Amino acid sequence: MTAATTAGVPELLRPVADDVRETTEIGRFLGWLERERGLAFEDYPALHRWSVDDPEAFWSAVAGFFGVRFATPPERVLGRREMPGAEWFPGATLNYAEHAVGLLDTGADDAEVAVLAYSQTRDRQELTWGRLREQVARARAGLERLGVGRGDRVVAYLPNVPETLIAFLATASLGAVWASCAPEFGARSVVDRFGQIEPTVLLTVSGYGYGDKEIDRRAQVAEIRAGLPTVVHVVHVPYGPHDLPDTLGWAELLGEPGDLTFDPVPFAHPLYVLFSSGTTGKPKAIVHSHGGILLEHLKNHGLSWDLRAGDRILWFSTTAWMMWNALVSSLLVRASIVMIDGNPLHPDLRRQWRLAAETGATLVGASPGYLMACRAEGVHPAREFDLSRVRQIGAAGSPLPPEGYRWVAAEFGPDVLLNVGSGGTDVCSGIVQGGPLQPVRVGEISGPCLGVAAQAFDEKGEPVVGELGELVITTPMPSMPVGFWGDPNGTRYRDTYFDRYPGVWRHGDWVRFSPWGGAVIAGRSDATLNRGGVRLGTAEFYRVVEELPEVVDSLVVHLEDPAGGSGELQLYVQLREGVVLDDALRRRIATALRTELSPRHIPDRVEAVPVVPKNRTGKKLELPAKKILLGAALDDVASRDVLADPTALDPFVAFARSRA
Repeated sequence: MTAATTAGVPELLRPVADDVRETTEIGRFLGWLERERGLAFEDYPALHRWSVDDPEAFWSAVAGFFGVRFATPPERVLGRREMPGAEWFPGATLNYAEHAVGLLDTGADDAEVAVLAYSQTRDRQELTWGRLREQVARARAGLERLGVGRGDRVVAYLPNVPETLIAFLATASLGAVWASCAPEFGARSVVDRFGQIEPTVLLTVSGYGYGDKEIDRRAQVAEIRAGLPTVVHVVHVPYGPHDLPDTLGWAELLGEPGDLTFDPVPFAHPLYVLFSSGTTGKPKAIVHSHGGILLEHLKNHGLSWDLRAGDRILWFSTTAWMMWNALVSSLLVRASIVMIDGNPLHPDLRRQWRLAAETGATLVGASPGYLMACRAEGVHPAREFDLSRVRQIGAAGSPLPPEGYRWVAAEFGPDVLLNVGSGGTDVCSGIVQGGPLQPVRVGEISGPCLGVAAQAFDEKGEPVVGELGELVITTPMPSMPVGFWGDPNGTRYRDTYFDRYPGVWRHGDWVRFSPWGGAVIAGRSDATLNRGGVRLGTAEFYRVVEELPEVVDSLVVHLEDPAGGSGELQLYVQLREGVVLDDALRRRIATALRTELSPRHIPDRVEAVPVVPKNRTGKKLELPAKKILLGAALDDVASRDVLADPTALDPFVAFARSRA
C-alpha cells in the first residue's frame, strides 16, 4: 500500500527545524504572543487549537502582529458569530491597497525591486517599489477622471503583467470593485462572468504571445464589448502588435500624476469578485472583502509561506485563478513578486526553475502536475540551477502523489520546506497546508491552517478521523465570501456552502484527517465514487494510475445504476506517445489498483483519450464528463471556453453514443 494509505504514521520527510523560533516569521509570531499577549505555545497543534477555539484573540493578534492600519478602529473583533453572516471587525474601516503599496514603513525601500515580469510578448520588465507606487497613483487619478468611485466595478481582460497589478491596486485604493479574466478565455465565458457585476470600465489587451505563437484577440474583445452594455470606458493596454480602435490608451489613463491616497472602506466592503470555474453551471460571482483578504493573506503569507521583506515569490498563475490574487498579496508582507505570462513550459520544462534562479526566488510555487512532469523527465532543479535562495517549494491545485514528496526531498534536501496545500477560490487561500512549524510526511498535507477549524464530517454531520469525509469548517474565518454578486437574499450562497450541515461550511472536497494531524484530499466530493456502499476518492486512483510509466494522465467516473446495482466504474487514460492501450496494459492497471488500493478500485472499463479534460486552472472535470456519459449535451455541461483544451470532452460524447 502507498504511504498515504497505510494504517501507521507515514514516513517523516522533514521534521520541524530546531531553530524555527529564531529563523521564521511564525517563530517571531510566537515570541510576539509571549511578549505582548502573555501566551505561550509549545507546538503547532497547540497554536492551532487556540486559533480556532478563540478566533477573536487569534485574529486580533494577527492584526496587531502585522500592523494592520485601521482608519477607524473596530468596535470588537467578531460581532455576529453564526455562519453564514459572521461579522468581522464591525465598525472598522481600512483599505487593502494601502497595506500593499502604502507608506513603506515595514522594511522595504523605494529603490528596491517590487515586481519582475517575464512574458513571450515583450521584454522583461522591472518595477521598483517607488515606481510601482507612482504608477498606482497615476492609475488612480486616471480612473477618477473616468468617474470611477466607491462600489463601481472595474474589470480586466488582461494577462499576468504589471499593468494588471497597477490597475487592481488603483481600483482598490478607490474602494471600487475589481474582477479579472485571462485573455485566453473566450468571449462567451468572459461575458458570463463580467456581465453579472455590470462593470463601467473594461481594461483589455488586443492579443498576446504564447510560446512562439501570436494570439490575436481583437474579435473576442469586440464581442465582449458588445456583451457588456454597462461599460462606458474601454482602456487598451498595449501588448503585442495590434491596436484597438475607439479605446483609451493605457498611457493616456496614466497621463497625469496623482496623489497616492486610499479611501477607507468598511472591513466587509467588496475588494474583488472571483468566479467559480463555470464547468458545472453558471459561474458563481464570489465577493471577497478588503478586510477579510487582508487579514487572511497576512496570516497565510507570513506564517505559512514564511515571506518577509527581501523575499521573492515565483508562482505561475493566470489572472483567472485565485493564485494570482495570492501572488500579488505578497506585497502585503513586502516580498517582491515574479509575474509570468505566456506558456510556462516554453521553450522547455526547465523554464520556471531557470527563472527562479535568475530572479533569486525564495518561494517557488508549482502545480503537482508540473513537479511530477519534472520528475518523469529527469529534471534536477537544484543541481542544474542556482536555487540556493529557495526556502520553500509550494504545491497546490491538485493532490501531490507520495512520489512527488520524495522527489522534492531528494532534489532539494532537508533545508527546503515542501509546503503542499489545498484551499480554493471560495476562501481565496488555503484550508489545509504546511508551514515551518509543521513536519512534512510523505503523501500528506501537514494539517489545517491557523484560524481554520477544518474537520471531516460523515453523512450524519459527525466528525471522523482516519476515514474519508466531507471537508467542513466549523467556525467562521474572515476570508469567507461576504456573499455572491446578484444574490441579494443569500439563497445561492447558503445553498452552496451550508445546504448539508446548518451553520457549518461544506467546502466540497473529500478528505481524510489522520490521528497525528495530517490531511489527504481525495478529490471533489461531488465526484466521489460510491461503489457497493463504499465511497472512494478520485485522487487515490490518480496517485496509482499516473505512476505507471505508460500513463500521462487519467480521469475516473462512476456511473450509478438507477435500479440500485453497483453501476459502472470507468477509467480514462491519456497515454504516452507510442503507447497502445491493449489487454496487457489494462491488466497492469487493474493489478496496480488492486495491490495499492483494493479490489473495489478495479475499473469495469478502461479507455484511452487524447487528453484528459481540465479547466484552465488544471482541475480535472470528472463531473462534466460523467454528465455527458449519462446523456447530457456537451453545451449544457461546460463551455468550451473554460476548457484547457476545447476538444477534451468530445471523446466522451462519442463514448456516450456508443454506450447508448
